[in-house]
Amino acid sequence: MSVLIINGPNLNLLGTREPEIYGATTLAEIKSKCLKILQNANLKADFFQSNAEHEIVDQIQAARTNQVSYIIINPAAFTHTSVAIRDAIAAVGIPFIEIHLSNPHSREPFRQHSYFSDLAEGIIAGFGEESYAMACEAVIKKLTH
Repeated sequence: MSVLIINGPNLNLLGTREPEIYGATTLAEIKSKCLKILQNANLKADFFQSNAEHEIVDQIQAARTNQVSYIIINPAAFTHTSVAIRDAIAAVGIPFIEIHLSNPHSREPFRQHSYFSDLAEGIIAGFGEESYAMACEAVIKKLTH
């Protein structure tokens, strides 16, 4: 069984981008922690980040061919704008968890709508880097119990 963790635009800047909102942890540090958690549960894992919508769509479409069992996605700004990513997720039928470092509902009104939440098995938001760890633990429970 394998898990694909997808990260949207500007998450490559974690650690330096608005640390008062997103924290001081880098995406590389989050990746290392997630891969360790999932590998300790004997799950294969891939970690992907892109600022380009079409590259994220391509990863989601490839996930079905690659027999990915579960997706964790932090769509970042695409949360509020991308029908294309939503359609890709709906098309592949792979269960997923939507995650966010901050709590979108406590932010600007335009950040409070998600194109993914109604399709997600669950949503984890507002726990900083721990949102990722929590999602990994939830996926482990889903896939191994």
